[in-house]
Amino acid sequence: MPRPRILSGMRPTGALHLGNLMGALDNWVRLQDPYDCFFAIVDWHSLTTDYADPGPIRENILEVACDWLAAGLDPSRSTLFIQSLVPEHAELHLLLSMIVPVPWLERVPTYKEQQQQLSEKDLSTYGFLGYPLLQTADIVIYKADAVPVGEDQAPHVELSREIVRRFNNFFGPVFPEPQTLLTEAKRIPGTDGRKMSKSYGNAVYMKDDPETMRQKIKPMVTDPARMRRTDPGNPDKCPVFDLHRAFSSPETQGWAAEGCRTAGIGCLDCKGRLIEHMLARLQDVHARRPQFAARPDTVWDILLEGSKKARTVAQVTMDEVRAAMKISYPRK
Repeated sequence: MPRPRILSGMRPTGALHLGNLMGALDNWVRLQDPYDCFFAIVDWHSLTTDYADPGPIRENILEVACDWLAAGLDPSRSTLFIQSLVPEHAELHLLLSMIVPVPWLERVPTYKEQQQQLSEKDLSTYGFLGYPLLQTADIVIYKADAVPVGEDQAPHVELSREIVRRFNNFFGPVFPEPQTLLTEAKRIPGTDGRKMSKSYGNAVYMKDDPETMRQKIKPMVTDPARMRRTDPGNPDKCPVFDLHRAFSSPETQGWAAEGCRTAGIGCLDCKGRLIEHMLARLQDVHARRPQFAARPDTVWDILLEGSKKARTVAQVTMDEVRAAMKISYPRK
């Protein structure tokens, strides 16, 4: 029996941080055996918000690919590709845009949220409005059975399901309805206590060397109640303890929680033990990444080969789509 297929992707915005690793990549690595995996670096999606400055995209693609490979994505078990090297994505996006009502796109929660968060940019473009429709094309062109996402992205998958039903109702059963494969999301705070994000300047990157990581973690904010070493704290209000939950053993988590509540340990003691666990978790990543970064031609070859494989699949789907829509014409 063929394995069920999944599709997921990331925008090439630069090197990936620990939130990307724990929130997505770890899960992707685990899914490589039970699923037929397609993972896309979605460079066209970057243009929906960064259309005025596309210069870094090429370099960022390489950064993302190096992080993927360092995290354990295996091109012999997964298809790693670049979205724009499969132009059929754009064709399917165009054809789907003919049948999707504009209000469907306007009601996607992230549409207005990102307009508010990125108020310094002009996002009154069709490309930004059509972002979730392009996502749908990305998914269904491979007839993905499921999409691994966090809860915040679940509405996008549900929109894809609605679009598939509308298309199939008009033209016949071409696409399966993709299922939502929810990823258990660990809260990964940045060094300022907010969600880890490049845009906040609070990220610890997968490629950060041990000394850089120490320099970022040591001044990290903690429970504000611990003004002095002798003040007890509440680990549930401490961003450092959130990182313990993600990286440390149950024994260390118990030690940190008890020591925080009783003021038995200081915050620097707590951070020091955390750093030990983080470095142990990232040991393989730190060992593999420089090998890929030093061989950019090899990384590009992996992406180009994966893009060829992905395009072969996408072309078959587009033949079915054109036939279903009665726009399949003789070609020499």
